[in-house]
Amino acid sequence: MKVLVTGANGMLGQDLCPILEDAGFEVVETDVDTLDITNELMVHRVISEESPDLIIHCAAYTNVDKAEEDLKTTTLINVTGTENIAKAAAKNDAVMVYISTDYVFDGTKDSPYLPDDKPNPLNNYGLTKLQGELAVQKYCDKFYIARTSWLYGHHGKNFVETMLSLADKPELKVVDDQIGCPTWTVELSNGILKLLEKPYGIYQVCGSGSTSWYGFAREIFKQQGLNVNLKPCTTEEFPRPAKRPAFSIMENGKICRSWEAALSDYLALRLEEAEV
Repeated sequence: MKVLVTGANGMLGQDLCPILEDAGFEVVETDVDTLDITNELMVHRVISEESPDLIIHCAAYTNVDKAEEDLKTTTLINVTGTENIAKAAAKNDAVMVYISTDYVFDGTKDSPYLPDDKPNPLNNYGLTKLQGELAVQKYCDKFYIARTSWLYGHHGKNFVETMLSLADKPELKVVDDQIGCPTWTVELSNGILKLLEKPYGIYQVCGSGSTSWYGFAREIFKQQGLNVNLKPCTTEEFPRPAKRPAFSIMENGKICRSWEAALSDYLALRLEEAEV
C-alpha cells in the first residue's frame, strides 16, 4: 500500500515515516517544499501524480500561543490546507488520516472525553483543528480522525526536553491544574497503524492514564533519577496568550500504552542516541 505523509519533516512525521516503512508501506514523504498544502492546484497535482492509497495529514500550524496572534495564518494552514488535502483525497479515492487535538474540547467535563462528545474549543488552535475535522468529514467518505494530546518526540521541541534543560534551576514551577494525557510520537505512530484495522471514524490516540503538567515533570525527573526543586503552580501564575482546557483527558480505547511506560522508552532511546 502506498501512503503519502504531509509534514514528514515535523516531529511526528520523522517518527511516523520509518514506522510505516517497517510495516511494509511504500511511503511518499512530503513537506512544505514539495507539497504546499495551502496551494490547492499543487495539492491536486501532487496527489494525482503519486496516487496514494492512504494520506496521513500531519502538516499543521501547532504554535498554540502564536495562533492567538495570527488567526489568518493558522486558518490558512489548518483549515484551508486540510480542505485541500481532503478534497484531493476524495477525488483520488484515498483514505485520509487527519491528526487532531484534545484542544477541540473546553475542559469542563469531569470524566474522560469520548470521541462523540461535543467539541467546544477555547483557543484559535483548537478552533482551526476542529474546522479541519469538519472539512475531512465533509469531503471524505473514507477517513480516520486521530485526536492526540501533549505530544512529545525526539525530533522537535517538546515538554520533556524543556524540563530536562531546566533541571538545574534553584526552583522550577510547573502548572498543576491542567490535566491531560502525555503522548510520545512513536505511540501515536503505532496507534495510527492500529486505526487502519478499525472502521472509519473519530478516534482518540493518546497515552493511557493522565496527569498534570506538574505530574508529568515529576515523573520525568523521577525516571531520570534527578533531584529537582519542583513546585506546583496554577495556570493564573503562569499566564499564556492562549487559554488551555483544564481537563482534557480522552478515552483512547486502549490504543496506546500508559504514558509512564512510553516516557520510559522515550528516555531510554534518548540515552542510547546520546551514547552513539
